Amino acid sequence: MNRFAVRIVSRLALVLGALAMAVALAPVTRGDGPRVVVLPTTGEVDPFMANYIKDAVQRAQGDGTALLVVELSTPGGRLDSTEDITKALLNATVPTAVWVAPSGGRAASAGTFITLSGALALMAPGTNIGAASPVDNNGQDIPGTLGQKVKNDAIANISAIAKARGRNVDWAVSTVSDAKSYTAEDALKAGAIDGMAGTIDELIAFANGRTVTLPAGRQVTLALTGASVVEQPMNPFQSLFRLLGDPNIAFILFTLGFYGLLFEIYHPNFVTGIIGALSIILAFIGFGTLPLNVGGLLLIALGVVLLILEHSVASHGLLAIGGAICFALGASALYTSPAPGLPPISVSPWVILAMVTWSLFFAFVVLRAALQVRRRARLPIGLRGGDAGLLPPGLVGKVQRPLEPNGSVHVAGEDWSARSADGLPIARGQLVKVVSQTGLTLTVEQLAPAASEAQMAKEAPKTGEAPKTGEAPKASETPHTSEAPTGHA
Repeated sequence: MNRFAVRIVSRLALVLGALAMAVALAPVTRGDGPRVVVLPTTGEVDPFMANYIKDAVQRAQGDGTALLVVELSTPGGRLDSTEDITKALLNATVPTAVWVAPSGGRAASAGTFITLSGALALMAPGTNIGAASPVDNNGQDIPGTLGQKVKNDAIANISAIAKARGRNVDWAVSTVSDAKSYTAEDALKAGAIDGMAGTIDELIAFANGRTVTLPAGRQVTLALTGASVVEQPMNPFQSLFRLLGDPNIAFILFTLGFYGLLFEIYHPNFVTGIIGALSIILAFIGFGTLPLNVGGLLLIALGVVLLILEHSVASHGLLAIGGAICFALGASALYTSPAPGLPPISVSPWVILAMVTWSLFFAFVVLRAALQVRRRARLPIGLRGGDAGLLPPGLVGKVQRPLEPNGSVHVAGEDWSARSADGLPIARGQLVKVVSQTGLTLTVEQLAPAASEAQMAKEAPKTGEAPKTGEAPKASETPHTSEAPTGHA
């Protein structure tokens, strides 16, 4: 079985390695003209979005991309991730364009900083931009000196970006200081963006022939006639990791993984243990991008432990109630307040209710069934030992480890812990008979010599058996002698 599993894993590794090499070495599909790469970028600005854009910029700088387009629609997000994205765009040695699209999309808050960072900034009709004032985790203004410091830092940052790209600095400052929001037409009139485009073809037509400034003052004129468009969304791993950053998903994975490991301890089967460990690893990958509260995590673990102890401590349900309360409190306090400018992060009350219900079900149904199976002795196929898994009295076995008076015997195809009924020692190899069973320990008594011989006779081969010493051969077994031949005269 182990060799088979190793062989399967090895083959899977070879297949995955071959696929990875094929993807890495496959030639990039190009058209006859220049190549425009489009990055569909939606949702909150987080570390996964930042890594996605940074990786795409680095890749474009080495594969001859004529124009890298970030198709953006975001409500905002983390300030640190926004800074990573704006740095990548400002320092890109390949021409970049940030396109707020499709119609109905927006570049709110952090999206304003990202839009202004592109060498070209365009918006689709029906989109809006602005409202870039930093707020706390409740969406309110940050009070006091801290709020003023954060706002001043944001004003300085967006002013530097607008100045570096030759855009309207006063307009950019207004989106932070006054939290103003503008339509695409208003932003174009104010000189905050370069143009409007409803489709990618319109964007390429607008950008063709324009001159953009790259780092070190290098001027590049875009030649996009006959350009081919290649869309590069997040790969499956990037999408998975971004999904793990959801506070509800990370909490569910951690809870299910914890229960999977516990079930593996009480009822070993490898499957739940592997799945549980993998779930916890994935949960902590998600926790790495979230403001995790270790106290909440410990409360969840304590709640699970109390639910498990309900089976071994007579608490009349008090431990289960306490476990459910600790679990719910831990889930509610699992995340701390995020940094200024980030949306609030918490576990949904409905998710908490669902997981508390699942925890109670696991503790009182699943785990109880596993414990009952574990306490039941395993019997060979065809041997019925009753509902409690007891061996029937009278079974004969052989002493494996001398009973002094405790030892082990081999009976019913398995080794059992055993003790002699009269407390006297029984040597190894002696035949014994099961008298009773207490849990997984058998009480046995030694068979009398005559009974032992009778039992051995039952187990001896029926044919071809040599007669025992001291026994007279049976008539049918008496050897015949050669007889002289008789003839007629």
